Amino acid sequence: MVDEVLRSQDLKGYYRGSFGVVYAVDGVSLSVNKGEILGLAGESGCGKTTYLKLLTGTPFPLLHYEGGKVVIEGYDIWSLPEEVVRKEVKCKLLSYVPQSSLNALNPILRLKQFVAKMLKERTGRKYSADEARDMLAGHFKDLGLDKHVLDLYPHELSGGMRQRAVIAISTYAQPSLLLTDEPTSSLDVSSQKKMVEMLMDIHRRELIKSMIVSSHDLGMLRQLCHRIAIMYAGKMVEVGETEDIIKQPLHPYTKLLLDTLLPLERWTKQKVLKSIPGRPPDLRNPSPVCSFHPRCPERTSACRPKEPPLIEENGRLVSCWLYCGELPDEKRRRHLES
Repeated sequence: MVDEVLRSQDLKGYYRGSFGVVYAVDGVSLSVNKGEILGLAGESGCGKTTYLKLLTGTPFPLLHYEGGKVVIEGYDIWSLPEEVVRKEVKCKLLSYVPQSSLNALNPILRLKQFVAKMLKERTGRKYSADEARDMLAGHFKDLGLDKHVLDLYPHELSGGMRQRAVIAISTYAQPSLLLTDEPTSSLDVSSQKKMVEMLMDIHRRELIKSMIVSSHDLGMLRQLCHRIAIMYAGKMVEVGETEDIIKQPLHPYTKLLLDTLLPLERWTKQKVLKSIPGRPPDLRNPSPVCSFHPRCPERTSACRPKEPPLIEENGRLVSCWLYCGELPDEKRRRHLES
């Protein structure tokens, strides 16, 4: 039996405001195994960032927890008092690195001052900035960062260095699970390479045994992840082993998502890039049927007027009437070969 570090079950989180209700994450069930790096992929606005925020057990502005469970190492975190989550779950069991590193750091504090406040929060003991610097110097060095980075303000660092410094700080306490949201976005190619290498090194040395890495870049996720989960319109539509997802995608949306990428193999270098037709649905008024149906080139009369369930097919999970409807075998065969 596979040992899970985290499981979300029917997790729901909606944004509420003067704009109405946005059903950003609407019933997501997913697990992360110990020792696994799980990739989370999908278009912008599909719910990846919201899902990661909900996994932290912390309310964010306008984002409301609406139901479901998030269990990490036995803690059902949305049922716990906020103080318990803050002291017993965060940093010790789970660290979250947001998409923008500037959002994770205090712009008026040097990194060593920021770390001192973090250590006090985690241990209850007061540390000076220099003590904090000395404590993290070795960890920074192990991850290829100069300890003098801790003496600087966030604005004195490049975007790539700032992002790697946030990762280094977040992994110091060696939590069970690291959540990283678009860690390579807005970075140049050289900085992206360094970031991927850093995450791989952290996992290889077991500083962090399990991760969820969110990205719209399936090519980057392929380098890092054991499994990939594809999100669309606030729901999971396909989950499987990385190479299975890349080489033989099942869901029509996964196929189209791969077609928007630069070639992943040399022999596909003549591939013509395509865009996904149509637009993602307005999640203020989600469809009660398959949300991808209006954009789907594979839709048929077999698609039923209700949401397809997430079922197991060929060793992975997929939510599509191509697999759980009454589609003729010949049509399914052509779909798999296309």
